[in-house]
Amino acid sequence: MTSESETTSQKSAASKPLASSSWRAQAAQLAAIVMVVFVAKGALAEPFYVPSGSMEPTLLIGDALLASKFPYGYGAASLPIQITLPETGRLFGDTPKRGDVVVFRWPGDRSQAWVKRVVGLPGDRIQMRQGQLFINDHAATLKPDGTGEAEDDRGGNEKAYRYVETLPNGVTHAIFKMRDNGRLDNTPEVTVPAGKLFVLGDNRDNSADSRVSVRDGGVGLLPIDNLIGRADAVVGSWDLGIRSQPVWTWLSGFRMARFFTSVH
Repeated sequence: MTSESETTSQKSAASKPLASSSWRAQAAQLAAIVMVVFVAKGALAEPFYVPSGSMEPTLLIGDALLASKFPYGYGAASLPIQITLPETGRLFGDTPKRGDVVVFRWPGDRSQAWVKRVVGLPGDRIQMRQGQLFINDHAATLKPDGTGEAEDDRGGNEKAYRYVETLPNGVTHAIFKMRDNGRLDNTPEVTVPAGKLFVLGDNRDNSADSRVSVRDGGVGLLPIDNLIGRADAVVGSWDLGIRSQPVWTWLSGFRMARFFTSVH
């Protein structure tokens, strides 16, 4: 006859494998979820935050971007974590189109992600003349579109003239010009070499882009291998300037009109 203590002991022993099996199943599920998120972030799209006004008025400080990775293929820069790998080209690689807004690893520090607009492709000749963009001697047309407010990184605002710029391939987008004859309004003509891109910020007087060398804090000619993806959508936006206001007013800083909008 089996005693009560023996019966209890047997039940306890029988339950141990079940508990262990349940723990392993939960761990496997968690690992699968992490892997799915990692793959989706690495292969499909990745969110980024806009900390500066260099792409105003297209992108505002406080915008949350979603960058699609598949349009340009995959390379070391596409990985969601930064590790040093030898550059071996891009898998399923494709060249951006003029006018695409791209997210990339800054050549000066690949841990930093920057965003600019592609205006020059390999073989193009690019020059700024009195603030107007020329691509292969063809001017990008500028149409006045009123005025706006350009925000700086400290939360201050400056009046800016707004223009609609049309690239020679027909792509149109808005830009800001805060002054005439700015320091980057006249540049030497540059021929974009193979494997490189010429990128500009839409806030033309406040953007360290391909007009500025990496040594001086700009992008220089951007290696295509540094591309992360194409900025396709603003998924959220919050006006950082409201941080100086009482906490209970912070909800009013959400720019609801910018949620889930396309990037042009």
